[in-house]
Amino acid sequence: MPLVRIDMIKGKSAEYKKQVLECVHAGLEEALEIPDWDRFQRIVEIPREDFETAPEKSDNFMIIELTLFPGRTKEQKGNAIKTITAKLCEKLGINPPDVFIVLNEPPLENWGMAGVQKG
Repeated sequence: MPLVRIDMIKGKSAEYKKQVLECVHAGLEEALEIPDWDRFQRIVEIPREDFETAPEKSDNFMIIELTLFPGRTKEQKGNAIKTITAKLCEKLGINPPDVFIVLNEPPLENWGMAGVQKG
């Protein structure tokens, strides 16, 4: 159950944002073998003046945070980063340096669903 948060500069079309969500989900399906229904994704749009980045980053820059159950291998996580980035580049023409991905793996005891602690 990956939780996905994508921070991006405000102003992209609904179609663009939908394609971003599709690329991220397809990358997770391919790299981590999650099911198609497992979609817990959100885009947070930030005005350009409130989104500080390195000077060489374009207005396509995004930060993708993936919060995952623990247990994936280093190779699986690396493949997820590589695959998501490649899909964003292929489908939307985003340059790889404009994709910043971080994975978080809180212990199962820190997950709660439907009022029940997971671990």
